[in-house]
Amino acid sequence: MVISEEMIFFGLVGLFWIVILAWYVHDKYVQRAHQLLVNYPIIGRLRYVLEEFREPFRQYFGDEKFYESKDKLDWVYKAARDLPNYASFSPSQPLPKPKFLLRHATIVLNDNEVSNDFSVTFGENRKIPFVSKSIIGRSAMSDGSISPEGTRAFVRGAFMGGFPINSGEGGLTSNFFCTHVKYNDGYMDIHEGTAVQKVIKKVVRKLFNGSMAAEVYRKMVFKNNPESETYTFDEKTKRLHRVNWNADIKEFPKEVPDDMPDIILQVSSGLYGVRKLDGSFDPVRYEKLMRFCKMTEIKLAQGAKQTGGKLIGSKVTPAVAYYRGVEPYKDLFSPNRFPYANTITELFDFIGEMQTISGKPVGIKIVISDYDNIVPFVKELAKRVEEGNSAYPDYFAIDGGSGGSATAPIEMMERIGLSIKDSIYLVDKVLRDYGVREKVKITASGKVLTPDDVAILMALGADFIQIARGFMMSAGCIRARYCSGTGKHQCPVGLATQDKSKRKKYFVYKHANYVRDYHKNLLKNLRGLLAVMGLKHISGLNKHYIMFIDRNLKVQDNIDDVFGRKLDIGKDKEGKDELR
Repeated sequence: MVISEEMIFFGLVGLFWIVILAWYVHDKYVQRAHQLLVNYPIIGRLRYVLEEFREPFRQYFGDEKFYESKDKLDWVYKAARDLPNYASFSPSQPLPKPKFLLRHATIVLNDNEVSNDFSVTFGENRKIPFVSKSIIGRSAMSDGSISPEGTRAFVRGAFMGGFPINSGEGGLTSNFFCTHVKYNDGYMDIHEGTAVQKVIKKVVRKLFNGSMAAEVYRKMVFKNNPESETYTFDEKTKRLHRVNWNADIKEFPKEVPDDMPDIILQVSSGLYGVRKLDGSFDPVRYEKLMRFCKMTEIKLAQGAKQTGGKLIGSKVTPAVAYYRGVEPYKDLFSPNRFPYANTITELFDFIGEMQTISGKPVGIKIVISDYDNIVPFVKELAKRVEEGNSAYPDYFAIDGGSGGSATAPIEMMERIGLSIKDSIYLVDKVLRDYGVREKVKITASGKVLTPDDVAILMALGADFIQIARGFMMSAGCIRARYCSGTGKHQCPVGLATQDKSKRKKYFVYKHANYVRDYHKNLLKNLRGLLAVMGLKHISGLNKHYIMFIDRNLKVQDNIDDVFGRKLDIGKDKEGKDELR
């Protein structure tokens, strides 16, 4: 029998309608998971298709709603690629009002007349102060929340760019040592492949790429060891190594190695990386960690949540579990309260203990909703200064109420905490009112993307800026909002996921260069702003160089009056008594 083209065509059409009929019957009479499909079989599935597309594609349509302007996002991506950042005719999306304005000078400066010195010193009175070469650092993002490859890109970018990087509450993992090749074998656990394995690695590199070759080599050396990813690969020596935290303290370097970036160690309520088996603080382990870090940040809260950190089970890989001293693939939710912060006195005493152990600065990360979130800290600080007791924070890390988070309760994201601008002004004011502003530094974080964001926060009182979102975008983030891993989707670029199929394809070295250049262009364009404002050094920037334009287009140049009206707080005495 000869099968004609017509028979094939009608057969396929018939098959199509059989499938549609079966699908219709299933949706209307069989499935009972979705009410919508009972009433609208088949076509009702369009809703779920459109829902799937909404998150990853929302940024491409309409005006930007979450940030001030789409232009600011474009600036980040261009700066990371070291491209010219100019606009023609007008912004594509003007900044909304109210907004801050920068005062320009009558006689402006040329860019080369503005100092290249953007350094800031933390803990001037400590045994080992931290002199940061930049006023900008990468904000806290844990290795675990970020993929190992993403973490290495940030570390390499920070090292090349000469700016600090905050470890996040996941602590100091092996990926922070990816640039550290001048190490002492005494504090390293080292593994090396056979001559044959090295040849195989070389062949794979020739045929494919370095990343695949390193992964093949790792598998040959460690076989099925679940902790194999806790070892860093050294291309020069062909060795895999990780810090042996059980080594004697005498084996550890006395100074931070010069082939590592400036790392700020964050310690949260989980005490990850600095705790004993029973969960209590381990001073010996902390001392060892601080041989590689410049200062410490105790995380009491962050902008998007005032609860403990949250890492869902799928992100708690054997490597992450090793770093944090927990069981793999189980949800890791930190306690809400820091274990040594039951009172402010206890917290400051614990800070003093950490300062004594490390000899380095220690600060606290907080969120501001009211005067009561800062005044008690400052009162205790002023009291100790008067007593000659140096056990107090060297800096306050202030996170705005809209500060980012990979995983946070949605009900907290927009309901708790003042904006970063309001918070910085308030903290600076309270410190000055109590006469201790010169004793501490203020760092700011929360929706900071561009040089003008940095300039305004510095003018309001910040000494240092920590950026998370901007650095995430420079490292390849497309803002698909799949960071948490709680749904069926994972970060599509491999930056904020532990899904090996995605993260193993992440371009570490390429994005490290993007991270470096984003920071470079932030400072470069900040110099341009300072030149227009007639300032030769960043230290000259203060609140007298900014103005405020409200929704009614009224321009105001007294910033104290502006915030006096905006922050009409501190009057609910009865409520404050109840909160205490």
